[in-house]
Amino acid sequence: MTAAAVLFDLDGLLIDSEPLWYQVEYDVVTRLGGVWGPKDQEACIGGTMAASARYMVEVAGANGTVDAISEELIDEMVMRFRAELPVHDGAVELVDAVRRRGTPVGLVSSSYRRLINAALDRLGHDCFEVTVAGDETARGKPHPEPYLTACERLGVDPRRTVVLEDAINGVSSAEAAGCVVVVVPSVAPIAATPSRHVVDALANVDAGWLLGLVP
Repeated sequence: MTAAAVLFDLDGLLIDSEPLWYQVEYDVVTRLGGVWGPKDQEACIGGTMAASARYMVEVAGANGTVDAISEELIDEMVMRFRAELPVHDGAVELVDAVRRRGTPVGLVSSSYRRLINAALDRLGHDCFEVTVAGDETARGKPHPEPYLTACERLGVDPRRTVVLEDAINGVSSAEAAGCVVVVVPSVAPIAATPSRHVVDALANVDAGWLLGLVP
């Protein structure tokens, strides 16, 4: 049996955006009078924009609102993406290889639609049959709704869907949805399990192996 679809995360997985996120988060929290470090980024990675903004308010001990901080983060990241999108080695090639085999591919991200569109301006808007943004579901990662939404839009069984993720929040979301998960860790290490595959680099993922992971 082969996979019915393959779903990709964006930040940290297809694009090496975590260093950019760290710098932007650091600048915002510093402006608010707080101190931001790598452990703070690790606590936020892969989660919703609102959850990250709430965490930043707590760290800074400031009166900034979640909505205002979210908009500031997105505005800055959109500008950086439009200037230069840091695509991981093998990312575009893997997406293309899966598509050439006739398997639908989708993008499921915690980032808001404006930021996804900025990335797709560089990656290509026709790369994915479906894209799900963080501001388009009622509950974000680690809840299963984002991946269940993508599977529903593609008309595929989550149990026959392979997900590639880099962060534990996304892994938890995909596993809760019932998908087969392949992890390419970015900031924090993630352990393999009998049902969770871990690889060290996206460039080392073979499309044929990926599609054959569905039991």
